[in-house]
Amino acid sequence: MAEPIPMPMCPMAETCKGMMKNPFSGTAMIVPGLIFIALGVLIVIEPRILAWVIAIAFVLMGTMMLMMASFIRKMSTRFTSAHSATSRPS
Repeated sequence: MAEPIPMPMCPMAETCKGMMKNPFSGTAMIVPGLIFIALGVLIVIEPRILAWVIAIAFVLMGTMMLMMASFIRKMSTRFTSAHSATSRPS
């Protein structure tokens, strides 16, 4: 019977391995978790905060989408101009 060929490490495992070596990655998850818990408690105490949180989230997401759209348009312009310059016959 043939020996099984070992599989290479999965990309997710390599990412997790890198995160375990970096002590900042743990703190980067604790801080947002604590903020979300505090926000949840504030919403339970004062439900009107929820409307503000949702409004702020929508404004931030809309702003980020516009920034992404602008970036993608710039990249597509660069991509098309670079490819049209190389595909021109001499």
